[in-house]
Order: sequence, then structure tokens, then C-alpha cells
Amino acid sequence: MDLNIRERENDDNHTNIEEQVVEMKDERVGEAVAMEEDEEETATREMAEIEKSKVAIMRALVQREDPSSKEVDDLMLRRFLRARDMDIEKASNMFLKYLNWRHSFVPTGSISASQIPNEIAQNKLFMQGFDRNGRPIILVYGGRHKQLKLDDFKRFVVLCLDKICARMPRGQEKFLAIGDLQGWGYANSDVRGYLGALSILQDCYPERLGKLFLVHVPYIFMTAWKMVYPFIDKNTKKKIMFVENKKLKSTLLSDIDESQLPEIYGGKLPLVPIQDC
Repeated sequence: MDLNIRERENDDNHTNIEEQVVEMKDERVGEAVAMEEDEEETATREMAEIEKSKVAIMRALVQREDPSSKEVDDLMLRRFLRARDMDIEKASNMFLKYLNWRHSFVPTGSISASQIPNEIAQNKLFMQGFDRNGRPIILVYGGRHKQLKLDDFKRFVVLCLDKICARMPRGQEKFLAIGDLQGWGYANSDVRGYLGALSILQDCYPERLGKLFLVHVPYIFMTAWKMVYPFIDKNTKKKIMFVENKKLKSTLLSDIDESQLPEIYGGKLPLVPIQDC
């Protein structure tokens, strides 16, 4: 009888020791997680301070070269800095080139649909809804694009990007794009136009693209893609994703709620032409 009691006591003691060990491990894990979170917060604050300091230096440099840069906010300067890996000199040169381009290519400050009726008539770009991160969503039909005047197409790109940026909610700087290439053929191939649009996006609207889904991609498109790909910078390449047809809806839903997904992909939002946004 006494032996059974002692065995039970030993079992209880052993259980208590195990519970204490588990509690100690949990406490240590909790402490480690808290330390990691503190370190991340500290690193984030330090990075924010570094960015703030570099933005201030960059602002002084560009305003000395072009006084009109006073009208630009810190967020824009920060995007140019991030596009050049926080290198102040490279970012400043990039930004000054952008200002020169903007003054010459968009002298009135904006592009209107009436300036590019032939591009608008192709009805190839739509904007509606926001993704799960609050980024505006655009849809481009590559199979509707026809090669016309290069400068008109560039103006169309500027009109679209300006409208997209104007629609971004407070605290958001990027947009999500869906490039639908269903029906794309050689008649739609416009490598000069693609390169022109890419240059405007990367050099004049840096850090605006959040993600690009390429869907319904025909094999023949890869011929044009191989010519354009070398000109895409490393930051932009990371944001491009080719989507298999069988995984189309599930992939889009990973970033876009069904209530914000275009109707053509099984969502609930109708398409709105960019000129009507």
C-alpha cells in the first residue's frame, strides 16, 4: 500500500517537473519572440530615420538644381531613393531627369483623353476595386492594343498612371495590375511601345507597381517577352508573376477579395474604362 502511494507521489512529482520545464520553455520562447519583435521595431525606426535623413539631403540637392522640385512631397523623393537602393546621388540624377521629362512631355501638367482619341478607342485599360493591401487594381487587355503613333501611346500610359496614382488612398503608394493576354497575336506585338511604357513606369513612376499578374499568356507572346525582359530592372522583375489558367482565380483571390475581383474572373465588380475613372 505504502509502495503504491510512493509511486503515485513520484508520478505526481515527475508530472510537476515536466510542467515546470514546459512553462520555462514557453517563457523563453515568449521572451525570444518579444526580443525579435523589439529588434524589428528598432530596425524599422532606424530605417525610417535613415530614409528621412536621406530624403532631406536629396531635397536640398535637387532644389538647388531645379527649384520646381519644391512642389514635390517627401514620399515621391523617397520612391526615387528606394528605386536606386537609397543612393542619394543616383536617385537625385534620376529625379532631375524625370522633372525634365515631365516639363517637356507633359507641359500642361496632365494628359487628357481628347489628346489621344485613337488610343482611348481601343478600350484596353480598366480600373476598379482595391486589393487586400488597399492598392488600386487595373486590368489591361493586351489583345486589344494596336500599334499606332508611339508618342500617343506614351501619352496614354501617362494618362493612365496619373489617374491610378490620383486614386490611391492615403498611406498607399502602389497599385496592382492584371495583364490579360487572351487573344494576343503578332498584330498586337509592339515592342517599341512596350519598351516606351516600361521606361515611363520605371524611370518616371518608380516604386508605383506593387504586383503584375500576367494571365492567359499565349506561347507566341514569349517572343516579344524575350526582347523586353532584359530592359526590366531587378526590382520590377520581382513583382511580375505568370499565372496558369487552371490556377487563375485562386491566385487572384490570394491578393484580391472576391468583392473586389473583376466579374470576368468570377468576382463581383464590373469593369470601368480608365477614361471614365
